[in-house]
Amino acid sequence: MINFRRSTAVLLGLLATTALSGPAPAGADDEEPVAEPPRVELVLDVSGSMRAADIDGRSRISVAQQAFNEVVDALPEETQLGIRVLGATYRGKDKKVGCQDTQQIVPVGTVDRSAAKAAVATLRPTGFTPVGLALRSAAEDLGTGATTRRIVLITDGEDTCAPPDPCEVARELAAKGTSLVVDTLGLAPDEKVRRQLLCIAGATGGTYTAAQSAEELTDRIKQLVERAGDTHTRAPTVVGGANACDSAPLLAPGVYADREAFSEHRWYRVPVRPGQELRASVSMALDRPVNRDYGVLLRATATDGRELVRGADAGSGRADALSAGLRWSATADDEDADEAEQTSAPVVEPTTMCLVVSNSFAARPGTAATPGMPVELTIDVVAAAPAPNGPDLGRGWVLLALLTVAGLLTGLLAGLLTRWWVATWREN
Repeated sequence: MINFRRSTAVLLGLLATTALSGPAPAGADDEEPVAEPPRVELVLDVSGSMRAADIDGRSRISVAQQAFNEVVDALPEETQLGIRVLGATYRGKDKKVGCQDTQQIVPVGTVDRSAAKAAVATLRPTGFTPVGLALRSAAEDLGTGATTRRIVLITDGEDTCAPPDPCEVARELAAKGTSLVVDTLGLAPDEKVRRQLLCIAGATGGTYTAAQSAEELTDRIKQLVERAGDTHTRAPTVVGGANACDSAPLLAPGVYADREAFSEHRWYRVPVRPGQELRASVSMALDRPVNRDYGVLLRATATDGRELVRGADAGSGRADALSAGLRWSATADDEDADEAEQTSAPVVEPTTMCLVVSNSFAARPGTAATPGMPVELTIDVVAAAPAPNGPDLGRGWVLLALLTVAGLLTGLLAGLLTRWWVATWREN
């Protein structure tokens, strides 16, 4: 996901001036929150099926333990990490008891690396798989706040204890607006497990990955923990795009989160004044299987539908996110500038720009179409950069004359060189 630092001065000026000419844009945040450290909890399945020795000839639990040790060693100092397990202590056959078997073995906070690795080393595959209960408990472990929290779920099987259904728990957490993202990693090539983990990730804007080796598991967990450090400082503001420009939400500079259905167009509006430059980017996460050959398109248009600039990105199944960006300056052309200089009062009314996010994703058979794909939209409005000074080759007839002279000189030089070469070749 992509986060930029917004310009406070531009935002305050924009809000103050647009208050006189229309409704104020929706701001990403009313004030700067106190900086919080990134908070992540790893949730590990320690149910009986984790004994299976089918990953590089080793048991699934031993591969997971190695991955946890390497992640703890590489953990950034500022990251607060917790570890929760499920199915790790109850050895009996009473399902009612076994489906309550989830414990936090490392509290969320600054990590004592030795203690964390020792706690993980003692784990032995034991019981049931209460994934839904573990997710709900992990959300409570992380608490609430203004910044994004992440849960990384590592499991080799589907929930055997529903209710609560883990996918419904994920939707429940997302509906609370707790800025919580659940990323899932599957350790077994099972279609039911894959569908369940995709549903959990999709409901919260997270990602699903199938880990088939120790290296893949370790690298992916490290990547997700590092991603929490990149995104923890500001949770995007949730906004709903419209299906047309005139009904789209008016946005100020900031970072926004939305969801977009397959092959949908979503519209947003941004006020931009003369002499300012709009900078916008969009990222879409591939949180479920889609057909190959897809793309995301970001366009800036005038309110009458004229396209002014666009940015695009395309993929073929090798990335878990697509991003596109654009820049557009509200700069008048030369004739408009001359007319403006002759008037005593310059025009300061903002121009309403329409941003359109489109995608060409297509779901594979059996893939859920709802909720839509996670979208992160970043908007900034800054002073337009002046064009660099340099030699002017002219325009119109002047440019045509220069090109004609350059062509004649080039042809003359080429003829002289050819004549010299022929003469030299005949003598030799």
